Amino acid sequence: MSKTVYLGMTGDIIHPGLINIIKEGAKYGDLIIGLLTDSAIVTHKRLPYLTYDQRKSVIENIKGVSKVVPQEEWSYVPNLKKYKPNYIIHGDDWKTNYLSKIREEVYEVMKEWNGEVIEIPYTQGINSSELADNAKNIGTTPDVRRATLRRLIAAKPIVRIMEAHSGLSGLIVENESIMKEDGLHTFDGMWSSSLTDSTDKGKPDIEAVDLTTRMQSLTDILECTTKPIIYDGDTGGIPEHFVFTVRTLERNGVSAVIIEDKKGLKKNSLFGTEAKQELASEEEFCHKIAEGKKAQITKDFMIIARIEEIIAGHSVDEALTKAFAAVKSGADGIMIHSKDKSGSDIKEFCERFRKEYKSIPLILVPTTYNQFTEKELCKWGANIIIYANHMLRAAYPAMQKCAQEILKAERSLEVNDICMPIKQILELIPGTK
Repeated sequence: MSKTVYLGMTGDIIHPGLINIIKEGAKYGDLIIGLLTDSAIVTHKRLPYLTYDQRKSVIENIKGVSKVVPQEEWSYVPNLKKYKPNYIIHGDDWKTNYLSKIREEVYEVMKEWNGEVIEIPYTQGINSSELADNAKNIGTTPDVRRATLRRLIAAKPIVRIMEAHSGLSGLIVENESIMKEDGLHTFDGMWSSSLTDSTDKGKPDIEAVDLTTRMQSLTDILECTTKPIIYDGDTGGIPEHFVFTVRTLERNGVSAVIIEDKKGLKKNSLFGTEAKQELASEEEFCHKIAEGKKAQITKDFMIIARIEEIIAGHSVDEALTKAFAAVKSGADGIMIHSKDKSGSDIKEFCERFRKEYKSIPLILVPTTYNQFTEKELCKWGANIIIYANHMLRAAYPAMQKCAQEILKAERSLEVNDICMPIKQILELIPGTK
């Protein structure tokens, strides 16, 4: 009986080092590739550019590969116990990098059936992280970006979205990351908010800033970032206008639009006058959603229904009725909103919604009930968390303080410590280095 060799990989970027380890592994027996799924990868590294099926199609056609199987976890252990290979092969760079703990686990589990760990010298001159960064600098395409949100929802327990209102704020969302014990924490995408976009332009948030004007800011973000964008569509306007909005956003690579079940002159949800704004009837709202769904070209684009019943003073029961009707009309997800700082009505809505729909994405905007962590909101049933206006809210007081200090001192020396060096700002801009 032929011996088996196990090799785990992401398989997103094919380079000489990868081909080399495949050739070496095939010398020892039938080579099984454990191809990491999106969900196995995404909590530790960026989401692969290629889907699992695309990566599998490439890898299984490389000479020397006998079989490709999914590796559902970051750890090799579950698949090693399942397939019990005679050998596992890996580059020797894992002795000192972030995979050192994985290496220890592998050695321990392979002892159970006297398996052998083969470590081959790391291919010099090949840096996978650098290759990934270079690919990122090339940018993305509307098709790839548009599809990413659905992939993230399928791969992650919580998709983390941050508001961006300009190219520079988009670059911050794109690049900021923190490594924690449970893996790499980044923002998964951006929220194009009508509030922050209009405020950044010095205009009121009354839906007077039309799509053509907002596309200017959106284009600034699209041109210098690669992560998915969710667009705040307010009420969506009349159905004929909403159809145009859907086609424009979809064509430009936006992943989703969120529209609310209100009509008439917009009043921002943060003001007490909100209850006086008329809500759209179930029939009107669902008709608009259905028309939008008929207008879209791809299956990737999402239309998400924002339910305002609770914030307008109605009951959770009424909010659920509207949400269920929206889903039946084609809505790809539900955003539920509330001003209640306790979050109790949102929690009740989520838990009851989940009893009816297990997999329809739920989107929360915990601006008022921000005492709850993402993990807690995930337990309620949430899929996407949107931090809806924090980048702009943080920028204003910082700029105001800078201006005040310069006025006081009649020079800029006093603001050196609160100002980012211009060189560091320029390094954010692609192509400037």
